[in-house]
Formats: sequence, C-alpha cells, structure tokens
Amino acid sequence: MNNNLSIDLQEDVQNISQISSIPSMLNVICRTTGMRFAAVARVTDKKWVTCLSQDEIDFGLKPGDELELQTTICNEIRQHTEPVVIDNVPENKKYCNHHTPAKYGFKSYISFPIFRKDGSFFGTLCAIDPEPAKLENQQTYELFQLYTELISFHLETIEELKNTNQTLLEEKKNAKLRETFIAILGHDLRNPLTTTRLCSDILLKMEIDDNAKKYVGTIKSTSLRMQELIDNVLDFAKGELGEGISLVFTEDNDKLKKELKQIIKETETTDLSHKIVSSIDLDHPVKCDSNRIGQLFSNLLSNAVKHGHDSTPIYINSTTTKEQFILEVINSSDTIPSDILNDIFKPFTSISSVNNVNGLGLGLYIASEIAKAHNGKIDVISDNNKTTFKFRMPI
Repeated sequence: MNNNLSIDLQEDVQNISQISSIPSMLNVICRTTGMRFAAVARVTDKKWVTCLSQDEIDFGLKPGDELELQTTICNEIRQHTEPVVIDNVPENKKYCNHHTPAKYGFKSYISFPIFRKDGSFFGTLCAIDPEPAKLENQQTYELFQLYTELISFHLETIEELKNTNQTLLEEKKNAKLRETFIAILGHDLRNPLTTTRLCSDILLKMEIDDNAKKYVGTIKSTSLRMQELIDNVLDFAKGELGEGISLVFTEDNDKLKKELKQIIKETETTDLSHKIVSSIDLDHPVKCDSNRIGQLFSNLLSNAVKHGHDSTPIYINSTTTKEQFILEVINSSDTIPSDILNDIFKPFTSISSVNNVNGLGLGLYIASEIAKAHNGKIDVISDNNKTTFKFRMPI
C-alpha cells in the first residue's frame, strides 16, 4: 500500500480489496474481451489510484500505485461521467491523436464509471491492451454496466458495515458507562441515603424539641424523595439496557397491605399539606410483587402530593374482585390538559406545579412499566378539578 495516500484513499483501496468477487470480475473481463490488463481505479480531482488489477502485459500497477491524473482518460470520464470504448486507437477519430494512448502504448481501451449509491463518482472499471479488440458491442457494454453496479453495491455494503461496527463500539462504551452509572445508583448513593433515613427515624423517637423535630422531619422527607428518584432512575436505566422491570411474585395479602400502609404512613410524616383518606380491602388473594406494587403506589401517591391542591384530601382506595386487584389514587387538582394526558406515562414528561419544581418526570413512567409487568394498566381521568389514577391488574 502506498503510504503517501491520504487515509480516505487508503480506505477506498482497502474496501475494494475486501470485495472478494472483483478478481473474478477482472478475469472474466480479460477472458471475454481478450484484453490483458483490467483494473478498478479510484479517481478523484487530484489522484488516479489502482485499487485492484489483473495484469498480463506487465503494465506494473499494484494496489495503491498511481498514474499521473492528467495523463489518463479516466480523468475525462470523471468530468463527463460517460463510458469510453475504443476498439482500435488509430482508427478512432476522437482518440487517434490523444496523448493517453501514445503515452501508455495501448490500441484498445474501455472504461466505465463507478458511482456510489449516493450518486457521487468513485472511479472506473477499465481495461487496456496493446492490440486492437472488439469492444463496441452490447454484450461488453452490459457486462461492464453489471460489474460497475455490483461494485457500487458492495462498496455501499462495506461502508454500511463499517458504520454499523462503529455504532456497535460506541454502544458498547455507552453500555459500560450505563452499567457504571447503575452501580453507583444502586450502591454508592442508595446506601448513604438509607443510613440518613434510619438516623432520622431514631431522632424522631427521641425527646427533642419541636423545632428540632421539624428539621429532622425535613431530613427524612428529603431522603425519602431522593430514594424515590434514585429508584426511578435506576429502573429507567435498566429498562434502557433491555433488562426491564424484574419481579418476584408472591401471594401474600398481609405483606401487600403492610407495604401500602407503610407508604401512606411515610407520606403522612413528610407531607403536612394533605390529609390522606385510605380504604384497603383485599378480600381475594393477590399474586404480585409487593415491593414493586409499593413502588408503583409510592409514585402515584407522590404525584398526588406534588400536584394536589394544598389543604385538600387525597383518597386511596384498594380493593379486589374475583378477577382484579384495583388501586386508586384521587386528588383535587387543576384539570390536566389533554395533550399532556396523552404523553403522561412517557419518560421525562413532567407537569409544572408549585411542589414539582425539580421533578424528573420518571415516576409515572416507572409506575406504568410496573403495571405492564403485572399484565395490568394505569388509567387516568382528569376533570372537574379532580384527577384519578386507577391501577388494575388480573389476579
């Protein structure tokens, strides 16, 4: 390979060398036409470069070798983009006195342009011989036309494959970064938050003045909020990696009730703007992942706290029928516009409100993904200053 060539030209030569059928094409051209030199050339506005050749006349061109551009007919083809076919130079009115046949000593010549799929000029498929040849016939024209189209197709395939490989490499790097990110979320951030939350619980049980209790309550509510954000981002990141929502199914209504009541209790501790009115009545066994249902409920309740009118109650209804488990969260709020309702379960969809200045817009998305993982769904109705989120799943 000629190391003086630019990186792009070296890649073009290498791409042609990767097309395993081109040596056979050049051999068929030589056998069919009687020409003893055939080649694929890369032709630019500055260079004529051999990509691959079959040489039976010791013309002496190997891949990467160059000819002076201005001495070639291929340069003229680059400009007018039409094939040139010469049976016998001395008998051809246009080329009998042309400088190229005189310089390189050929009498017969054929060259067809090669175009990339985007229409840009790549180079030529050409052949020469010191003796005359019968080239001006339909069979030869169709042969060269077919081969140039095949070369164009293969070039496009090679370039697409390289682009795909590059994309895969970038995706592998991104996947590694995401895995690191998930590890940080899952351990390095979650563990200190758990400690903070436990310490706040201990302090709240101690005999401290009301002002101190207020500050400790703020610490606890902040840690709970951060835990919720971390859980949502963690689940979103895992979903983007294709892992989806993992579930561990059990049939334990007591555990499910405890999970729901604990979330209500924690919310009541940290939210003084709303009264929570709850009704939990599970008369039929529910097979589910209680922790995930708790996460779903926590996200719906958190949404109600953030968007519900202050000093108005939030209603929680949890029931079962023979066919379904139903969990409903109702809050007083401004009516949600229809265009936002259509996208409300999409990631990073956030509704502006006084209590939702820094929301990520992942809570409802994660809740809907947990619902889907349970073969259920969440419906939302917002009208008459009331918003209802209703989760239903088969039991």
